[in-house]
Amino acid sequence: AGDTTLVKAVARAFRWRRMIEAGRYSTIDDLAAGEKINSSYVSRLLRLTLLAPDTVEAILDGRQPSEMTLLELMKGVPTIWEFQRWQPRRF
Repeated sequence: AGDTTLVKAVARAFRWRRMIEAGRYSTIDDLAAGEKINSSYVSRLLRLTLLAPDTVEAILDGRQPSEMTLLELMKGVPTIWEFQRWQPRRF
């Protein structure tokens, strides 16, 4: 079984990114206000859109390592995909 919290977070992050790209919101602060969520949380969640496509696919399919939790990913991820390959506590 997959991590439904992580799957929902990834889906939300990509939906928010599409909203910004489509011009519905012009800034993260606007999006946060529109969604009634803290802008710091929005910023941290939007980082999930920087995950490598194979990592996103693994999350959506429930194949990510058990240590790859939303809490761990919210601590930050490298923006270079090769450096994202999951190794517990590397980032």
